[in-house]
Parts: sequence; C-alpha cells; structure tokens
Amino acid sequence: MRIQTRHTPNFGVARVLLSPGEAVQAAGDTMLASSFGITETVPARGGSRAGKAAPSVFNAPEGGGWIDFAPLTAGDVYPLEFTGGAGWCVSRDAILARPATIRADPGWAPLQKLFGADSGFLEHYSGSGPLVLAAQGPVDAFELTAGELVTVRPDFLLAYPDTVQCRLRAVDQSGPQSVRTGEGLALDFAGPGRVLVQARNRRLSRG
Repeated sequence: MRIQTRHTPNFGVARVLLSPGEAVQAAGDTMLASSFGITETVPARGGSRAGKAAPSVFNAPEGGGWIDFAPLTAGDVYPLEFTGGAGWCVSRDAILARPATIRADPGWAPLQKLFGADSGFLEHYSGSGPLVLAAQGPVDAFELTAGELVTVRPDFLLAYPDTVQCRLRAVDQSGPQSVRTGEGLALDFAGPGRVLVQARNRRLSRG
C-alpha cells in the first residue's frame, strides 16, 4: 500500500495505491473515487465502536487499483508511516484510512491508565505501513529533544509515538472535564520524540 497526496494542506485528498488483493479500511462516505474493480464491503447496520460507525473495507482486484479518500471537512491529509517498531497514540477522530497491516490496540495499558475506565480521545495503533490521518488545517510537528517539555491541548493533537512520555491533567480543577472529548484537559509531553498537531481546533472547525 502506497499513498499519494494532493491539494494539501487546505483541501487534502489521499490516493491509496493497492497491490492485487490488498485491502484498506475507511469510512464509506470519504471515498471520492476509485479505479474500476475496487469492491466495498459495508459493515452491518448497528456495527460501531466507541459510538462511531464501523468503517467499510475496500478490496483491490487481481490487477490492483487505487482509491481516492477525502476528509469530510477541509484540511490536510498526512500518511503516518509505521515501521513495525514503536506504536502511535492517535486522536480518535483523525483516522482517514487504515491498512490491514496496522492494528488497533483497544486494551493498550498506558492509555487505560491515562483515561481510567472511560473511552478517551486517543487510540493506540501498531504494525507496519501508512496510516492516513485527516487534519484540520496544516499538519505541524514538535521535535522534542531529550527532556524537552511541551503542552498541547487535545483538540489540536494528532498523534505521538508511544515512546514519548505523556501526562494528562486538568487545566482548571474546578472546571468541566471530559476524557471523551478532551474538554478542560491538557497533555504534557517530554522528549525525545515527535508530537504531531493540527493547525486548527478540530471541535470548533466542525461546530
């Protein structure tokens, strides 16, 4: 699976190039166009995870093919390359397309510790290949050196490798807080490592 992008960073489209028999998961309403012969398997009604509709699975025919995916809102598309080593924690609403070679890890212990028993605004993924992210506005990155600290608000966070140290805290202990949406919370990161953010607030951009 290979990714080509165009119209970035404001109105990004991701072209997913599939080898014969390869498959990719994505929300059906983000599929803009495809080469002839691509098939789509639509999830059964009611199939959902964390209150979100289950994705369709797009399969390439014997000759391979391509699919163009476009986010439902304006912004960038970003192929995040997994190498089979460290996994990544990714904003729950940021995933545009995912290959079968990258798996979701819903029981990943550090996130359970971070959010408690609730389903939080981050998901953990591991494996190899490109995970295509959709961002509000351009994608930016903080390249942290060893011991360097940065604070990021959840609505701007895209992803960070699970080798980066992370702490979740309340902005104001007396104010409203939600681990589901990130409202009233902040994330403190400690390097070394890379933290990916988006240049616009996701919640406000959709509101």
